[in-house]
Amino acid sequence: MTGHWFEPIAEHLGSAYLRYSFTMGTDQEVDFLVDSLDLGPGRRVLDVGCGPGRHLHALRRRGVNVCGVDISARFTQLAAPHATRGDARCLPVRSDWFDAAISLCQGGFGLPDPTRALSDDLAVLREMARVLRPGGQLALSAFSAYFQVRHLEADRDSFDADTGVNHEHTEVRSEAGLTRAVELWTACYTPRELRLLCASAGLEVNQVWSVSPGQYAARPPTVDQHEFLVMATKRG
Repeated sequence: MTGHWFEPIAEHLGSAYLRYSFTMGTDQEVDFLVDSLDLGPGRRVLDVGCGPGRHLHALRRRGVNVCGVDISARFTQLAAPHATRGDARCLPVRSDWFDAAISLCQGGFGLPDPTRALSDDLAVLREMARVLRPGGQLALSAFSAYFQVRHLEADRDSFDADTGVNHEHTEVRSEAGLTRAVELWTACYTPRELRLLCASAGLEVNQVWSVSPGQYAARPPTVDQHEFLVMATKRG
């Protein structure tokens, strides 16, 4: 398995990841997805880039048959027993199997190698399309390029207008309270770019909505929300 720059960050964070404020809206996000994707008992769902399993566990509490994949060994331990370690660019699961696939909060999509951001994210989308059955549904969030440019923090952000990748210098805190300086690379997108990527991956986009953590809604694209949520269907 090819290493990823996020793995040592996840190893340091462990369960402390779940202390961050953006994780507090998990139940609202999952309720919205259950309604939007008609997820119920018996539906097979794959959570790509599941992290420590916050969406995975919330879906399972609602009776959804969901499993997860994450590149971080530490995160998959926390998400166990319903998660396995794997690279979202080459998913270790069978083709044409899942009724729905999700990738939220830059889990599997949007944290690429900064030197090949577009190809990495396209590879993730193509893998998600591969594992969906024909007619299967996808829900994927991506950070908004509009929002990122409007809210750049000069002391920590550097946005590459050519690649659409934001380079952030920040600190993360471990379960034991130890602080570590880290660098994050987040690929940012416009709705048009997301539609083009989905088309290339064999996905028909149904909607692109503007969302923020814990504030998922059927909201048309704006420049004021953190992310875009793509709802798409695998072509039959």
